[in-house]
Order: sequence, then C-alpha cells, then structure tokens
Amino acid sequence: MADDLSTLLLQLRLRAFAPTDVLAAAAQMEPSMASSVLDAARAEGLIERRDGRIVGWTLTASGRRTGQALLSAELDAAGARGAVTDAYLDFQALNAELLSICTDWQTVLVDGDHVPNDHADARRDAAVLARLDVLHPAALQIAGALAAAQDRFGTYGPRLTAAHENVAAGRPEWLTRATGASYHGTWFELHEHLLVVLGIDRVAEAIPAYTPTIVQGDDTEASGHALNGGPRTGDAP
Repeated sequence: MADDLSTLLLQLRLRAFAPTDVLAAAAQMEPSMASSVLDAARAEGLIERRDGRIVGWTLTASGRRTGQALLSAELDAAGARGAVTDAYLDFQALNAELLSICTDWQTVLVDGDHVPNDHADARRDAAVLARLDVLHPAALQIAGALAAAQDRFGTYGPRLTAAHENVAAGRPEWLTRATGASYHGTWFELHEHLLVVLGIDRVAEAIPAYTPTIVQGDDTEASGHALNGGPRTGDAP
C-alpha cells in the first residue's frame, strides 16, 4: 500500500490535477485499487478532490511533503541515490539544448524579437528537428541509466522514443504539444521526477540563459551546431 501511495502522489505531483482514471493509467494500477488508495489519502489530508465542471484530485501541502519523503526513503533503501544523482547531472547537461530546440520550433527571432514560427521555412524547421535527432540517443542513455537504477523511471525511455518516432514520421506536433505524451511533456515530467526524488527545489535550480540557436536567415547546419560554433542554450518554451 505504501508503494501504491507514493506512486499516486508522484503522479499527482507530475500532473498537478487529474481524475482517478488518468492517475490509474499513469501509475499502471487497476482503477479500483487507485480509487481505494486515493480515498485513504484524502482521509489523511494528503489530497483533495475537486468536483463540479472539472473533477479530479490535487495534492495538499502535506501530500507534497509526504510524497517526497516516501520517494526519498525508497531511493535510499534501493541504494540508488548516487546513480540517480549522476543521471540528473547528465540530464542537466542536455536540458538547455532540449528546451532551446522546443523554443526554436515554436518561435523565430526577427529583429531581436521572438515571434511565433509560421513554419514557412522548411529548411529551418528541418534543422531544428535534426537537432532532436542528435539529442535523442543521449536522452535514451540517461533514461536507461535511471531505469536500471530504479524501476519507477522505466517508462521514460519508451515514451521519449514514441514521441521521437512520431516526430520523425512527419508529426512534429509530438515535439511540443501540450500533453505528457509529447517529447517536451515527457522530458518535463522526467525533470520533475528527478527533482522530487532528489529533494531539489526547482526555483533554486540554475536556469540556463537563452542564446538564440537559429536566427531568421542564419545559415545553420542540420547537425545542430551553428557555423560560428556558438553555444546552444535555452529557456523553457
């Protein structure tokens, strides 16, 4: 029951607000079991249920603290803190580029201002997506290391691969669309998962300064490296 509770509290942390069926599917639990655990968590003041036009569960402050404590204790019991910390550092090394890829897909820099990308420049779009092709194998290495350290991380590699395959198959909306199934959505959940289990405050985490990686009219190689060799970093899109 403790594992079920920590799993559902984590899923609520990743989603902020969700109904029982969504949480059960994300946690790979039977809906009846998820409902039982959620009812018990509500009785303990760990979660609240919203009814009305929008129906679902949300964490209380106590639930956030309890969930993080359970996951931290589980990580230590598994002897996996060192491996997960190493993977987090590797994640951070890729994070700026992934966020920059998403930013460059959604916007273009014109006269110093970011404006929505109308995707009229097919060559530029191809260069942005080529950078995802370069990043993806490294992302899978991190996901694989995390899955080997703790089973909880086992879904991220397949989810990233599914999103990348959709992008490669001509469905680029799978890069940034507002869903946990997209590449960015999965990456965001993995990031939050790492912060929770390691007890890192997102507000205190270093945020990379944005440096434009593809400027309107730039001659940029599809490999993802600017011809001037400049760094590629970026804020969240």
